[in-house]
Amino acid sequence: MIATKLISRLPETRSGRRAAQGGAGRTSGVAANARLRPPVTIVAHEIADSGGMERQLMKLAEGLLAGGHRVTAVARRCELAGHPGLRHVRVPGPRRPFALAYPWFFLAGSLLTAWRRRGLVHTTGAIVLNRADASTIHFCHHAFARRADGAGRAKRATVLHRLNSRIGARLSLIAERLCYVPSRTAKLVAVSGGVARELRREFPRMASRVTVIVNGVDLDRFRPNDNRRRQARARFRLGDGLVMAFVGGEWQRKGLRHAIEALVLAPSWRLLVAGDGDEERYRGLARAAGVSDRVHFAFILPTTYEAFPLVSLEAAAAGLPLLIARVSGVEDLIIDGVNGWFVEHDACSIARRLQALTDPAQRERMGRSARDSVRPFSWDNVVQRYSALYAELAQDHRAVR
Repeated sequence: MIATKLISRLPETRSGRRAAQGGAGRTSGVAANARLRPPVTIVAHEIADSGGMERQLMKLAEGLLAGGHRVTAVARRCELAGHPGLRHVRVPGPRRPFALAYPWFFLAGSLLTAWRRRGLVHTTGAIVLNRADASTIHFCHHAFARRADGAGRAKRATVLHRLNSRIGARLSLIAERLCYVPSRTAKLVAVSGGVARELRREFPRMASRVTVIVNGVDLDRFRPNDNRRRQARARFRLGDGLVMAFVGGEWQRKGLRHAIEALVLAPSWRLLVAGDGDEERYRGLARAAGVSDRVHFAFILPTTYEAFPLVSLEAAAAGLPLLIARVSGVEDLIIDGVNGWFVEHDACSIARRLQALTDPAQRERMGRSARDSVRPFSWDNVVQRYSALYAELAQDHRAVR
């Protein structure tokens, strides 16, 4: 106390003024950093290196932490590595069936978010009742429900799987109606232009609050790699022939049947399927088509609905030509005839493009174009977009106060 009083009575020198100004500058710099990089609470079922959406959240959180944001993860599972700026608030509860796990997380996650949130709240779709500053929409259930093609989201055709899918769909619609209103969500972040159009159509009161930040892709992890290709061919006994890859679950919605039937018209191709689905049923379809002994380098996704098929970004980054149906998001990626083609929901359309890709020069040319076209989707760009959005939302909070 005495020292403090003595120092306060000393005359101020020029260097002292500079030091004081420097300290003030450092303080204001910290305050500016807090304004530009506010703490964020990410609410999601899982943040992990597993499914496409879960991996997107993991990469986003890693980028935010590296950029100076403090992140609170309210999630059932969080695989993020330890970091001084990270806090995981675990939401206990079941993962399956969805019809039980979804409402359980909605209630428990809402309570834990209200109790443990820090800074801005960023949700992944309609999964909690709390007011969210931003909500990233990977899948618009209202838009999907309007489709008349009958493609469901059940992984298997059993009675229980269909019942689970039906209940889950109904709960998702109710949650969207509750959450996608101005009093609940400040910004809806669509992962593609197509999803943005769906949100504006389905939730007109939120039209002015919809923005687009596309999904990202790890260009180092997903890249052309001849050694990995040889290993995969050896592992799955694919030989040296042409192989198209089908990656993902929900095989009915994503059109696996069309890919199998296309092999009848494209006899030089094999099909490699990677994902979770009704294997017995689709093996039966392959046997009935006479192609069970066959299944390369063309990537195919004849899906009936998709917000932005993440695996298409990964395939393009790996240097594969793309054959994809016209669904939300891919119009931002596909340049028809340059890095791939749009295909219809039928075997003939797919087979015609596969036949064109039997030409090695064509595959090589389209593969290079696919890799080039995905560079703007790097994670550095995506994280910068989210960080700028958070700064804008934080400024809005301060203006309100």
